[in-house]
Amino acid sequence: MKNYLKIIFLIFIFIHNGLTNAESILIQNVTIFDGKTNNPYVGNVLIEDNKISRVSSSNMRGDKVIDATGKILTPGIIATDTDIGIVEIGALSVTRDDSSDLYQIGFSIYDAFNPNSVLVPWNRSNGITSAMTLPQNTDSPIGGLGSFFVLDSNLQVSGIKDNVMIGRVGGSGSKSRSETFAIIEDLLEFASSLNLKDMESYKDIADLIDDSPIAESMDLHPRDIKALYNLVNDDLPLIISANRASDLLKLIDLKLKYDLNLIIMGAQEAGLVADKIAKNNIPLIINPINNIPESFDELAANIELAAYLEKQGITLMFNAPRSHNFHLIRQGAGVAVANGMSYAGALRALTSTPVEVFNLGDRGEIVAGKVADLIIWDADPLEPSSMPEKVFINGKDIDLTSRMTRLTDRYIKNKDKPSIYRN
Repeated sequence: MKNYLKIIFLIFIFIHNGLTNAESILIQNVTIFDGKTNNPYVGNVLIEDNKISRVSSSNMRGDKVIDATGKILTPGIIATDTDIGIVEIGALSVTRDDSSDLYQIGFSIYDAFNPNSVLVPWNRSNGITSAMTLPQNTDSPIGGLGSFFVLDSNLQVSGIKDNVMIGRVGGSGSKSRSETFAIIEDLLEFASSLNLKDMESYKDIADLIDDSPIAESMDLHPRDIKALYNLVNDDLPLIISANRASDLLKLIDLKLKYDLNLIIMGAQEAGLVADKIAKNNIPLIINPINNIPESFDELAANIELAAYLEKQGITLMFNAPRSHNFHLIRQGAGVAVANGMSYAGALRALTSTPVEVFNLGDRGEIVAGKVADLIIWDADPLEPSSMPEKVFINGKDIDLTSRMTRLTDRYIKNKDKPSIYRN
């Protein structure tokens, strides 16, 4: 009887271990750009559970082995300026969840994120494994909360809620710049007067709104006030879109006065004030493909901007025009390299730098202990013609099927049938 129970116990342990221990994956003989060091190297990477457990040039064992000789391995690309998951077709309001008629500063898009959006597999199949999703700008010059999302298509959404606030100065806005900066300063001054006790109840916050001319005139709600408090007191990153050099200097003054965690997006005239941006350690999100002015705010636009800013020691990330193709940031990175930026710096701008700037956790590098968001490329990832052969998110080998691949299959298979009958 004792032997029988012992056998049953051993069988239980065996089955339990088989169910709980995920299959390890070994990627071997691959050229590694780790997102940390400047030089690539050939090595092996072991994935266990959802983490990178070991990176080495020594032989290792894994349950599943992928020979990636001649291929390139990078961390997953992180897009910092997208509307993935909240906009399907920009021209159709019924497919948009990126704006609010009620809230301004505290408007959050997190609960609207659709992990089954067609933009998720499309961008993922082109190398984007996670993204910052940002709302439209509200009527307030600062306001609207973006969130970070892992693009694994799981219905149980994985990400970081409301981890960034956005804003805008200049550009196509119809308001006076002077009014814009005055509103921003009044809002920040009001936020600086708040303390934790003020946030205890909605009634307390409502009373504060009634006593504040700027909050009352802008018809702010308690949710907006809480977001303002977090901006000033909790080191919440603030992305403000601005391009004109004089606007950048005013934003630097606001950063210093209110101790803001400021990131500037656009910054096409940043080369004119690069010394002050570098001195104050302000990260930038730029489109490195811009070569000519698109507005009177961008008269100093220059395709060598990324290279120049890198030489000044400025932290850089990239964006692309807000459309479906957010993966074009890697093409932008390639253009930056072609015009003088270091290859390692451009790759970091797509991987490890967003993690550092937005505090995104253990991602962005091929280092033991980091989350296994990895891409095996068929060739140079900064060449637009190169494509991922394998994408791993949280250590899982992700299916690269997208709407585009389905359409391709539909029209190249079963050619003997009319198009309408093809699967």
